[in-house]
Amino acid sequence: MARSCPHQPPVPSPAERARATAVRASGAALIAGPLEGSDPDDGGRVTPVLHHVPASGAATLQLAADHPLVTLTRAREYLPVMLELTDTAPLPVRQPVRGLVWVAGRVRVLPTRVARRAALRIAADSPDERLLDVGHSDVLLRMDPGSVVLSDAEGTGTFTPAEVAAASADPFVGCGDSWLSHLALAHGSLVAGLAQHLPPALRGPDHTVVPLAVDRLGLRLRVETDRGDHDVRIGFSTPVACPRMLGTEVRRLAELSPASPAPHPATER
Repeated sequence: MARSCPHQPPVPSPAERARATAVRASGAALIAGPLEGSDPDDGGRVTPVLHHVPASGAATLQLAADHPLVTLTRAREYLPVMLELTDTAPLPVRQPVRGLVWVAGRVRVLPTRVARRAALRIAADSPDERLLDVGHSDVLLRMDPGSVVLSDAEGTGTFTPAEVAAASADPFVGCGDSWLSHLALAHGSLVAGLAQHLPPALRGPDHTVVPLAVDRLGLRLRVETDRGDHDVRIGFSTPVACPRMLGTEVRRLAELSPASPAPHPATER
């Protein structure tokens, strides 16, 4: 006898989530194997001074000009590496990692003139005074991606860079984290209203509820209890495309009576 499954809230496609996670990631590490003069226990992990990842996955990475990885890359022209991108929660939680993306490919050192032009383009998108060191004490490495792997609360997936680049861009990839912080710090009553959509076992008065993530199809709440942490996704009634629509949908959800059927029931992960 077949068993019916409860309806699941809508979730962006895996490729769309991979694109958003890579672009939004606050942490980056290059993994290239043991390097001369490096700590043998770090697994060859190198943290760049700055990283910039467009939708194509062709990341630009800033490193000190005398870094062993730069020296090795110059000697080989192209160096096989793995780039690990870490997406973390904008608010304090016990387990802050929301998702990971690994990009396999090759890096090369950009010529000084090309690097300075690239630094200007990056600065126009994300101003950062550290870019002023490019062409002086620092260099830029450009990554040619070969494959992309995603791991997040919704699952895992493996993609080509073209598949990730072709995925829809989430409208909140750039502003979602600041919106979540504002929601938590200035609108506690809305968070309390959203909490009514949690499974009954997670509605305890001693539980901590934190807005964890948002996308065009829904939002995720983190519930921290003395027995562990739980992520619950709440789906929107319709896709949202701008902060105004997002605010309207969240207020609707916060005002919805627990006894009323939600358009997309919450699910715990």
